[in-house]
Amino acid sequence: MALGADQDWTDPHCPVARTVDLIGDRWSLLIVRDAMDGAASFTEFRQRLGIARNILSDRLRRLVEHGILTTSTAPGGKRHAYELTAAGKDLFTTIVALRQWGERHAFAPTEKHSTLTDLDGVAVPELRPRSRTGADLGVDTTQVWKV
Repeated sequence: MALGADQDWTDPHCPVARTVDLIGDRWSLLIVRDAMDGAASFTEFRQRLGIARNILSDRLRRLVEHGILTTSTAPGGKRHAYELTAAGKDLFTTIVALRQWGERHAFAPTEKHSTLTDLDGVAVPELRPRSRTGADLGVDTTQVWKV
């Protein structure tokens, strides 16, 4: 998929819609999550996700086409190694935001779940949008300017 105005976008003027068009399906986001966690080969993604081969092949191909992942030839020359591009790494904040939303809304209070920490083992603080002055921003304190 080439990026640009000539593409068949769900909503051509909305950055959220374009992002969902590019990476919004369940498998693509989980592949990106696992790439951030060190997965690099088709086999690693397949084992971690339990995804069908044809679906994984399609999603990996699309993520490479969209510039989220890049490929290189793995040692031995038979297989691809997948690596996040700068655009793929830039999805880190998105993945963290989804994780934190899930921690608040997708688990019962007593249910155990994984925790994201920094390299010192300290839990990552909650992400919050802030204004230039540092004030919290939310749905009631922001607006979208349409083109």
